[in-house]
Order: sequence, then structure tokens, then C-alpha cells
Amino acid sequence: MNPSSPGPAATGILAAALAEALPRLCAPGAAPDPRLLALIRVLAAALESGDLELDLAAEAPEGLDPQDWPQAYRAALEHSALVVQADALEQAPQAPLVLTGERLRWRRWHLQLEHTLSELVRRAREPLAQGPPPEALEAARRQTAAAGLDASQQQAVVAALSQRLLLLSGGPGTGKTSTVVQLLAALLELQPQLRLQLAAPTGKAAARLREAIERDGRRLAAQLAGPLLAAPCSTLHRLLESNGERFGRHRQRPLDLDLLVVDELSMVDLPLMAALLEALPAACRLVLVGDPAQLPPVGPGPVLQELMQPPWLEQVGPAAVELRTTYRNAGAIAAVATELRHAGDAPLQRLTARLQQLDPGGNLHWRQASARQPPATAIGALRQHQQRLGELAAELAAALPRGSGELPPEEAVEPLLSELEGCVALTPVRQGAWGVDGLHRQLLGEAAGRSIAHWP
Repeated sequence: MNPSSPGPAATGILAAALAEALPRLCAPGAAPDPRLLALIRVLAAALESGDLELDLAAEAPEGLDPQDWPQAYRAALEHSALVVQADALEQAPQAPLVLTGERLRWRRWHLQLEHTLSELVRRAREPLAQGPPPEALEAARRQTAAAGLDASQQQAVVAALSQRLLLLSGGPGTGKTSTVVQLLAALLELQPQLRLQLAAPTGKAAARLREAIERDGRRLAAQLAGPLLAAPCSTLHRLLESNGERFGRHRQRPLDLDLLVVDELSMVDLPLMAALLEALPAACRLVLVGDPAQLPPVGPGPVLQELMQPPWLEQVGPAAVELRTTYRNAGAIAAVATELRHAGDAPLQRLTARLQQLDPGGNLHWRQASARQPPATAIGALRQHQQRLGELAAELAAALPRGSGELPPEEAVEPLLSELEGCVALTPVRQGAWGVDGLHRQLLGEAAGRSIAHWP
């Protein structure tokens, strides 16, 4: 959850307020259908978790009657003045809800999503004012082939040279970063003075992008490696000069760039992508890189996941390139991840079968435990990690003059910061013994219920 976003209690209050106010304001005098009020409450709650819509073709969401789902709820929508079909928005400008096929959305988010995706499609389809000649494209293809890139990676490089947008997707280890380095090298060869920027949605993702570009970029010729390694890399918020409330870069003050590469696109939400497109010059190339199966954004609207849906992906056309061949050998972790990506209709059954066949000496182990208590081995490893962090912090504090208020030198802090990710527990839930809160209680005791400032 975003620290600045409202909690569950605030979300419930907002949902109840919307369910009370919208029928009164948008359809005065009409008795609201209880099913419609329930849909409004559920749709408001869904927005808190980043979902812009309710899928009427999916299972009934929590809070709705499964026996009435979806037929009775759809009937309530179709007979309400609060709802308008997506192809008839102008006929009901006051309607706050939009029904598009089997999806129910808030009007505001529907309009922003459609506008943002349409803008990306427009960038993908509009030709460059002055693209490279065919012989330059063929030379770039031969050069990337010589560098070891496969046919899909070569296709991505050519698309980046000849179009204003490239959507590069693929799972872990499929060579996305290697492809980006080669396409940047090809562009720098054509435009040595290229104004280039690298960006990602979070500081950690930006740091990893910088590390990956430096690792692969050092293999290039000196005249190409220099500009590439000197390219700035930051978070998208910093690039757009965010002050927490609004962005300093926008249509009236656009970014001064010829090419922008955005990594970890799966974590970019709709408002951030909309702000980025508004600040991007029309002539600027945009390379979007991500894995739709990776972490979704904290904020509302998973842009990459929406863009990968067939109707939009077809419109993007050859500007969308998916890398499928896995080059990085991550053992059982990579094998299981790949199988899950292509599991079809029975992912749980295939996952279970795969886990039962794991090699005991591999890099992935499956442990079953009671739903009431996480595995003791996991808690033990976390306690050891916690103790080590405490020791490093104590050593750091002891090395500073008492009461001086001085900050320790960077090299003194490095061991502590490096240890932070030495052991990480990931859980898909917040509540319960296996959730984030349950793990915190096991490790922190009573301090788990206090603010982070009071944690050891």
C-alpha cells in the first residue's frame, strides 16, 4: 500500500459516501437499486488496490451476492442513469460510471486510460519525421546479429531505429537489457549527440537499470560506451520534477530529450504514465521495457498489463516486441517461472506438479507448513538476519562521537546497507500468520504495532 494513500477504514468511508451521494446528485428522485449501491462500494474499494474496473465476466467480488452475479447486477447498471455505455459517453455527460463490454469503470479513469493508451498507439504508428535509410537499418541488424542477439532482439533494435515507440516485453533472463544496450549503441552511432535519458518507477529499479547498462555497455566500442555510460538515470518522479503534489515538467515545460528508456514498466501506474506523455516532446523516441507478469503498480491503473491486451497490442503493431528465449540460467526458479507464464487454464495444478519434482540440490525448495504458523526455518533465518543488522548498526553507532550529530561516512554505512537484502521474505498477503503483519509480530513483538520510528 502507498504510505500516503488512505487505509481500509478511510476507503470504506469513501465508498459509503459515494454510494450515498452519487444517486442523489446524478439521478435525483429515483430510488437507487441496492445492487447498484453495492457495485459503487466495491468499485471504490477496488481503486484502493490499484484496480480501475470490475470485470463482470469474472467471479463475484467480495461484497456482492454470488447468486445475483452478474446478471442482476448488469441489469441494475443498464437501467441506471449513473451508467453510460463507452460508445455513448456524450449522450450522458453526467454519468459517473462507464460500462465498456464486460468492464465497469469510473468515468474519469476510463477517459484517462483510453487517452493514455491511444497516445501510446499514436506514437507507435506515426512515422519518424526523418528515419534512417533502409541500408542503415540493415547495417544495424547485421551488427546486432554479430553481437549475439536473436531474431526478436534484432527486430526490437530495428523498431527502435525506425519508430517513435518501442514496447519491449519479456520474462526474466530473456535479454531485455542486452537488447536495450544494442539499440542505444545503434542510435548513438547514427546520432552521436543524442540526448538520452534512462528512467524507472522506483529508486531501486533505477539503480539496477544503471548497473545493468554499465555492465553491458562496457563491452561496446569506446566512442559508444562513453556517451552511454554518461547517460543520466533517475526515477520517473525525479525526471518529471515532482514536488509530491504536481510535476514541474509538463506540456508547457517539456523534457529536453531525444530518447527516453523506461524500465520496469509493469510498476508504472496510469497517472504517472499520463504525466510522462504530457511532458514528452513529440519528436522524442520512447522505449518502454517491462514484464507484464512482474510487480503491478502501487497506484491505480497497470498500464503495461492494459497495453498487452489483444485490442491495444494489435494497434501497437510491429512496435511491440516480445522476447521469449531465456538466456540467463536461474535454475529451478527460472524453469518454474517460465512454466507459470504459459500455464494456461490450470496454473495451480501445473505449479504443484512442478514443485513436487524439484531437485533437492537446486535453487528452489518447497516447504509445506500449517496455515497457522510460517515455517520455523523461515522465521529462524529472519531472526539471524535481524540480529546481524542489529550488530552492524551498533558498530556504526559506536564509531561515531557521542552526541555529535554527525553522519557516518558512506564507506562506513556500506556493510549495513549491503546486508539489508541478504535475507528477504516475500508474502502475497498482509493479514494472517503468513502475512506481512504476522511476520512483523513474530520478529518485533509489541513494537510491531508501533510506527517504524520505534522499531529496533
